Amino acid sequence: MFLSVRELELRKIGFDRNFESRQMEFAGEGLEQGSPLHATGSAELLPESGGQMRVWGSYTVEMVAQCDRCLATVRYPLQAEFDLYYRPASDVPEEEEVKIDAGEAEIGFYEDGLELEDILREQVLLALPMQRVCSETCKGICPACGKNRNETACDCKPEVDDRWGALRNLEL
Repeated sequence: MFLSVRELELRKIGFDRNFESRQMEFAGEGLEQGSPLHATGSAELLPESGGQMRVWGSYTVEMVAQCDRCLATVRYPLQAEFDLYYRPASDVPEEEEVKIDAGEAEIGFYEDGLELEDILREQVLLALPMQRVCSETCKGICPACGKNRNETACDCKPEVDDRWGALRNLEL
């Protein structure tokens, strides 16, 4: 769904959309939608703001990923609200480096409008944890034999890299 500036100049746009599983691309992120993404909200141009756009709403979705430690399938149910502000791309300063304050760091830019799918994809990615693990106590996979240490114990001994061993004998 394209949120067009031309249309927003006339009226506020509301949305209540479902994006079926695999309808949105999360390529390269190792993620899949485990359920339809449901989003509701509105978009409007703020009066007397020089074209500043506000997009707000909420979404619910379940994302599926592999555990970063043991490769088990992990489900992340997400439900969040968002309230975003965008300025016209023509407001971007011509200089290479410009000092901005904390409030300006939260503002995005648009040219002719915004794709709702892009906004939602960004919000979902920001809501997910940086390290995706099945549990905080996940033991991961044994680097020697490849067994999932959460399911079975292994008798492998970790290899010790002793290239730095001589430093242990130094006195301070």
